[in-house]
Order: sequence, then structure tokens, then C-alpha cells
Amino acid sequence: MEVFVISLVAATLRVATPLIFGTLGELFAERAGILNLGIEGTMFFGAFVGFWVAQVSESLWIGLLAAVLAGMAAGLLMAVFSVTLGVNQHVSGLGITLLLIGLSLFSFRLIFGEPRVPPSIRPFTQLNPFPGIPLLEPLFEQYALTYVALALVPMVWWLLYRTDFGLRLRAVGENPEAVDAAGISVFRLRYLALTIGGGLMAAGGAFLSLGQLGAFTYGIIAGRGWVCIALIIFAHWHPVRVLWGALLFGGVFALQLRLQIAGADLPYETFLALPYVVTIIALAIAGRGAAAPAALLRPYKRE
Repeated sequence: MEVFVISLVAATLRVATPLIFGTLGELFAERAGILNLGIEGTMFFGAFVGFWVAQVSESLWIGLLAAVLAGMAAGLLMAVFSVTLGVNQHVSGLGITLLLIGLSLFSFRLIFGEPRVPPSIRPFTQLNPFPGIPLLEPLFEQYALTYVALALVPMVWWLLYRTDFGLRLRAVGENPEAVDAAGISVFRLRYLALTIGGGLMAAGGAFLSLGQLGAFTYGIIAGRGWVCIALIIFAHWHPVRVLWGALLFGGVFALQLRLQIAGADLPYETFLALPYVVTIIALAIAGRGAAAPAALLRPYKRE
């Protein structure tokens, strides 16, 4: 039983890693007043670019850097539509998701064709800070990006609540008119927030192709971007609660995998749906009374 619990917690951290990256990226965007529904496409694009560049360069870290840069470019594209042009944020976000997924799939077929066996790379290895210790070794044997994701949570909290930049970013999401009246550029802050957010989203996608799978597949993201949208509401737009939401989804996802392995007598579709059902229930309960940033979804135009 003890070994089962430790392995479950370790798997939970790994499953939660891309969700932490993606939800923190969405947190930057929404705290600035922009709903970025391009997150699913950005994560997908990051997974593809990271895998492709890592294979060409034979360096996983270069692949990760390329994925982050690709995500930042996607964030800038979202900024052009939603901030500069003032296009409806739902439409522009969904359009970017469709564009990036289509571009990734087209490029994959153009580069790799349609192989029966998907191309693969040697993925990131897991770190082992406590070798030889029976309980700690399997629990803390994680990818470096998992530790980065966990460290990002307090860093983002500090950035948002203990710095001038964070104060201005939150103010833009609440009252952009007041920010503009204070002589601070609303457009620049929103561009910056979307760029940072896009880079984090793409890093979450790249974790899957460069870490967990070591390959790129058509269903690699599997709706995780939409889960991040739900988690941001569950978290009430707070970075620490983002971590708890990601761990909840990750824990249920890891549990259903172990139940399948144990041979539980249920259709496998039931297990696959379980994490998403739990997410919906948790959102329905915790999302009541959640106060979104006041300027969310409201484009700003200077008088």
C-alpha cells in the first residue's frame, strides 16, 4: 500500500507538470484582461516545434527553447488580434488554436510523412536526488521540468503580488482606464502578459513531447489546454491554487491509469473520462462566486 501511494504521488506530479505550465500561462493573460482560448493550439504547437527542433539539433534543451519562442510568437499573434485590433477574444483565441493545430499537423506530414511508427527521440531523463533511499527515491525521481514547474508557482506569486510589474498587470485586468491615466501603457502590459503566457503554455506542451513521451502524436495534448481554462477558474486566478487544481487533475488521471492496470472491471472509456468529470465537478463547486478580473474580455480603446 505504501509503495502504491508513493508511486501515485510521483505520477501525479508528472501528470500535473504540463497543466501547471499551461495554467500559469493563462493566468498571466487573464490577469491582464485577456481570455486566451489559443492555449490548446499553443501547447500543441509547442509540443511539435520542441520535438522537431530537438530531433534536428539533437539537443532537448534547444528544442525546449524553440518551443518557448514559438509559444511567445503565438502569444504575440493573440495580442495583435485581441489588443491592437480589438477582435472578439473568443473568436481570435479559437482561431489561433485551429491555426496552430493545423499548421503543426501540416508541417509534421510535410517533414515526416505518414509513418506507421511515429518518429521518436531520446527524452529527458528523470533526476534522482535521493539515490538509494527506498521511499524518497521513487517519490522525487522526477523530470527537471517538473521541478521547474513547481518552482514557478511561488515565483509567479511573488511576481504578481510583490512587484510593481505584478501590481500594474493586475490593475490592467481590473481597470485599464486608471492604468492609462497613470501614464502606463495598457497595450504594452497586455502584449507582455500574452507573450509570457504563450511561452509558458508552449513549455507545457513541449514537456509532453520531450519528456513524458519522447515523440509527437496527433492526440498529444488531449484537451489539456481546455482543462487549464477550467483550472484557472477553479484557482480563482491565484497561482498557489493553480498548483492544487493541477494536482487534483493529475492525481485522478494517475489513479485511473493504475485502476486500469489493476484490471478493474469497467470500460476503459470510463477511466479516460474520470479526470475530466472530476475537473467539471470541482469547477462547479469551487467556481461558485469566483470573481474574474473586471476587465476580462473587454478590449481597451483609448479615448
